[in-house]
Amino acid sequence: MIKNLILLALSSALINNVVLSQFLGLCPFLGVSKKIKTAVGMGTAVIFVITLSSVVTGLLYEHLLVRYDITYLKTIVFILVIAALVQFVEMFLKRFIPPLYKALGVYLPLITTNCAVLGIALTNVSKDYSLLEGTVNGFATAVGFTISIVILAGIRERMQYNDIPKAFRGMPIVLVSAGLMAIAFCGFSGLL
Repeated sequence: MIKNLILLALSSALINNVVLSQFLGLCPFLGVSKKIKTAVGMGTAVIFVITLSSVVTGLLYEHLLVRYDITYLKTIVFILVIAALVQFVEMFLKRFIPPLYKALGVYLPLITTNCAVLGIALTNVSKDYSLLEGTVNGFATAVGFTISIVILAGIRERMQYNDIPKAFRGMPIVLVSAGLMAIAFCGFSGLL
């Protein structure tokens, strides 16, 4: 059982990385990866939201939607749960960590529409994960997102001091870097 959970976590974080393999959550990945500090903050917020939404959506799906045979409402219910969780995170950061709240700016509410959050909730139910498996999958996926965004932020911070050809300055070199990261993460596929 624990071996399967560890394999699931490694697979979700590295091999099937939500950003670099599944291409979900690209908006905050590209938008908030300018500084390592904000990337870590966004990653932490995403870890909290995805993990908690995996638990809540798993419970709602199993005890409400399946029980009353209304599973066709899962997308709407999951979106409402995710939106409520993001509001909670936003209020928490605004109250207790105002600099991070300001640094994340518009990208914090974008977690609500981050397809990675909804994608993981839907993946958990489509693969019939138990509550524990779904939670591990959600947490590991969010950790994989955090790893990716922090690595890209580190690369972008270092690129500021490089002589980049004019045609590649800005988003083009960021996309090239993200593509190279995706290729590098393909190397993890032989891990399991």
